Amino acid sequence: MRRLLPLIGTPGSHPGGRSALTCRFRCGDACFHEVPNTSDNAYVGDVIAGAIGRRSMMRAAAVVTVATATGAAVVGTGAQDARAAQAVEGGAAARTGHTVDKAARGLRFSPVAPNTADAVTVPGGYGQNVVIRWGEPILRGAPAFDPEHQTAKAQAGQFGYNNDFLALLPLPGERGRQLLVANHEYTDEVLMFRGYDPANPTRDQVEVAWAAHGLSAVVVEEDRRTGRLTAVTRHALNRRVTATTEFQLTGPAAGSDLLKTSVDPTGRKVLGTLNNCSGGTTPWGTTLHGEENFNQYFGGASRDTDKRYGLGTGATERKWERFDKRFDVAQEPNESHRFGYVVEFDPYDPSSTPRKHTALGRFKHEAATVRLTDDGRPVVYTGDDERFDYFYKFVGSKRMRHGSSRSVREHNLSLLDEGTLYVARLTGDSPAADIDGSGKLPADGEFDGSGEWIPLVTATARGAVSHVDGMTVEEVLVFTRLAGDKVGATKMDRPEDIQPSPHTGKVYVVLTNNTNRGKAGSAGADEANPRNANKHGHILELTERRGRAEATTFGWSLFLVAGDPADPATYFAGFPKDRVSPISCPDNVAFDPHGNLWISTDGNQLGSHDGLLGVATKGERRGELKQFLTVPTGAETCGPIIQDRRVLVAVQHPGEIDGASVEKPASNWPDGPGKIVRPAVVSVWRTDGCDIGV
Repeated sequence: MRRLLPLIGTPGSHPGGRSALTCRFRCGDACFHEVPNTSDNAYVGDVIAGAIGRRSMMRAAAVVTVATATGAAVVGTGAQDARAAQAVEGGAAARTGHTVDKAARGLRFSPVAPNTADAVTVPGGYGQNVVIRWGEPILRGAPAFDPEHQTAKAQAGQFGYNNDFLALLPLPGERGRQLLVANHEYTDEVLMFRGYDPANPTRDQVEVAWAAHGLSAVVVEEDRRTGRLTAVTRHALNRRVTATTEFQLTGPAAGSDLLKTSVDPTGRKVLGTLNNCSGGTTPWGTTLHGEENFNQYFGGASRDTDKRYGLGTGATERKWERFDKRFDVAQEPNESHRFGYVVEFDPYDPSSTPRKHTALGRFKHEAATVRLTDDGRPVVYTGDDERFDYFYKFVGSKRMRHGSSRSVREHNLSLLDEGTLYVARLTGDSPAADIDGSGKLPADGEFDGSGEWIPLVTATARGAVSHVDGMTVEEVLVFTRLAGDKVGATKMDRPEDIQPSPHTGKVYVVLTNNTNRGKAGSAGADEANPRNANKHGHILELTERRGRAEATTFGWSLFLVAGDPADPATYFAGFPKDRVSPISCPDNVAFDPHGNLWISTDGNQLGSHDGLLGVATKGERRGELKQFLTVPTGAETCGPIIQDRRVLVAVQHPGEIDGASVEKPASNWPDGPGKIVRPAVVSVWRTDGCDIGV
């Protein structure tokens, strides 16, 4: 996930006061570039602006008071213990009546108060441990982590940097063990290397960074007495995938002239994967990983198609093009076309070649979540994490097979190569004249609308067909953003994670923020987006027609509009706002066994650290939102996994604050003063051994 808003305590000259360090290393200063989408397509803010005013009026009696207690902050630095924050949140629960026993099942815990502690803060009665950190050896022969003498060879056998998406898969026959898969989105070189010179990185530093990108697979083991989860080093299934691992391009665009390079004249083999953000797991036992801000790694771009994807004309932040010409668009014009896909990884086969599925299109993929149609065909939802860009659905044409034989696995690995790729268009129910951007209730009193999935490409075993006038199949799949422009897709506020509920089938689309909305030259608000200068984000709830995953039409409504509950523009599915936790910038989401949606945040704009919150999606407590944890200084909450008795989060880029470096750390997490700050995976459990939130 790209953070486009300020980090706590990091005022500066960047737009909105956000961290310059984040802008540089996370997304290549994307917020300083022109918005890539200059089409005239409808903006989602022009579709739903009136919704908040309508819902606020309908629930006026329930939102008179303010959630003062849940807004209390605990300020902490250095090695401050999380117990201070726990004491505050306990009092908050008592004052608001936000009690454990009355909450929705799965959310029965005392909410953590917003705070700025340099710690992972969890509710009272819960324990936690660091499962694995950046640099811990996971492959046979890998050395212990030594940040002062790190090498590319060592890093290629160690857990990578900046863990994002997490998957936890079963290990039949190994009691108490599971297989953890993690994305490694990007590298913070100034926080990794002592004395790092951004203008003159060394080859050794660049090669370490290449090895720190990618994926990690590592077996983890549960201590059933305490609930702790720890990594099993040097297990046969442990694996690292890096920026130099060989990948296979599959699907209709594979072999296209647009994908051929001097090193790969076939257009079917790619070295590495970059900027893996969120992802998903498949019913057939693989993991999916979205290549997001790949544009920042390529310099020397000049074409209009490069501009639409945010590639820069000059040198890149990391200067990789100095050490490998494939990162220089002027020398290798097609190399950047080989990134920006959904990657499929088979964690049960350490010898397998990961695949990049061109049938799912090329853009800044945020997540790739899978459900099956009633007859067993895969449906994949994915968003394009950019201001004013789109979200998509792929409906496969081949049915999943059951079993574990090699032939079955090979068949299932091809499921995402045949089917139809769609992009979403949303329509509001109110006349344009009724929408003035203020949230005033339109005459029809409605706060929802309808939508359609517009086909872009259909691929079969016999060939593929483009549904976009003037564009070939290969052009649609390599320049998918342009295809969305041409067919009139709806502009969204940075579509992030998209999750279908396994309980209701409803689909939740997370829109993190878009502070450009309403600015001069940018679209303003009406029926599908609640606010101009949308710095807090919101979540849409889609209902596919007749509940069928393959449907080509859907209904939509506002589920949650983030921000301070005291703000009249916020909305929590109609739940009383004096009984919810504040939330800002929703990002990754996951469902728990009870059907609650758990939301991790990235770029909190309410003066506290990012965190993980749970919200009920059904029943009389629908919209009840409670904060479960917060993360350390400068960190983002990623990759939530919610099991019966365990919650896992990826704590990404701790210490990522303006001016921070190895010599001047902004965070001491997770190992305390004198130790280098390290991204890590954290496990949380109830100390009494019972299920989470019941």
